[in-house]
Amino acid sequence: MAVTSRLVSGQTQRPEHPLLTLDQENLEFILQLVLASGSLKQVARYYGISYPTVRARLDKLIVRLEMLVENRERDEMANLLANLVETGQLTGAAAQSILELHRSTH
Repeated sequence: MAVTSRLVSGQTQRPEHPLLTLDQENLEFILQLVLASGSLKQVARYYGISYPTVRARLDKLIVRLEMLVENRERDEMANLLANLVETGQLTGAAAQSILELHRSTH
């Protein structure tokens, strides 16, 4: 099911929901996780990958969503760090530390 409207009837426009910023692959991953009632073992079986691989992917996705929720306006630094975490170029913990340092100096 595609989400086409970003407005709720009778309400003013809001910033885009963080889940709507995810690519199709990550949305499908979240869908499978929900359909599996949160069972990472079941998601691992569905994708034919190991539990640690599913856990790592979920951790990256959580960090990305936390950054987006923390700053709904999606400043450039948060977006850059989220992309680096998603592509495996930076750990979630490092991204959080960099973002906190960046915000404390700006």
